Amino acid sequence: MKVRIISSAIGLFLLIATVLISKETFAFAVFILSVIATREFYDAVSKAGYNPVKSIGYISCSIILLLGFKDQIGSIISLPDEFLSGQVVLLLVLFIPLILSLPMTVFFHEKYNIADIAMTITGIFYTVFMFMFLYLTRELNDGTYYIWIIFIGAWATDTFAYFGGLTFGKNKLTPVISPNKTVEGAITGVLGCVVSLVLYGFLAKENLGHIPLFHFVIMGFLSGIISQIGDLTASAIKRFSKIKDYGNIIPGHGGVLDRFDSVLLISPIIFFYLYFILQLH
Repeated sequence: MKVRIISSAIGLFLLIATVLISKETFAFAVFILSVIATREFYDAVSKAGYNPVKSIGYISCSIILLLGFKDQIGSIISLPDEFLSGQVVLLLVLFIPLILSLPMTVFFHEKYNIADIAMTITGIFYTVFMFMFLYLTRELNDGTYYIWIIFIGAWATDTFAYFGGLTFGKNKLTPVISPNKTVEGAITGVLGCVVSLVLYGFLAKENLGHIPLFHFVIMGFLSGIISQIGDLTASAIKRFSKIKDYGNIIPGHGGVLDRFDSVLLISPIIFFYLYFILQLH
């Protein structure tokens, strides 16, 4: 527990620093996380007998840098503004892996089959595509405040679900996938997430006062549910691959996917809510 607390404190300090310094700094940090997470996913499914094209996954991660440093790239290379928009870059995340990986089944058919390509694409969707929404949220006006909705939502859910399960847990939630999780813990996690995000909205009202508090209730409810689905999804993949943790890069926590499994699924949900429901661009 002491190691977990120390590594969490260091990680939180680094996260705050990368968020506040600049959008480019945050983009680079997200890029590094996506590279590590992609490697962890591919290593996991490799243990299950698949052979993903890892190089294509790593190439796809670089698209996050393209998005984060688009202003600098635009000043060097004359490109239409639309080409470096978030929407176009998201399409590139879909197009580039497909155009690179599908021919592998033709030219390297003895090494890669369609199942390997499917795992390659799945890894990119699960890591690169999802991580990109962290940067897109940070890029919004007042994004340095919106981004914490994602992190607070994920980590408050995890914390309240853990202690709620210890205190009240009696009924198993998904005993096959994650034996220690309980229905009571899951409910506590959702309620704790709602309370935490409402509290955040209240404390940050000087900058987030334009968002009525009931929206934080809705985002808390969504985050509390989706966060736990993200956690269980990561657990299901680990059980399928017969591994305990995705890695050991974060002492006391495991790998990047062990720590960011909830964040990955929450990030697009919160981004779409802010962008389309609240129309914050």
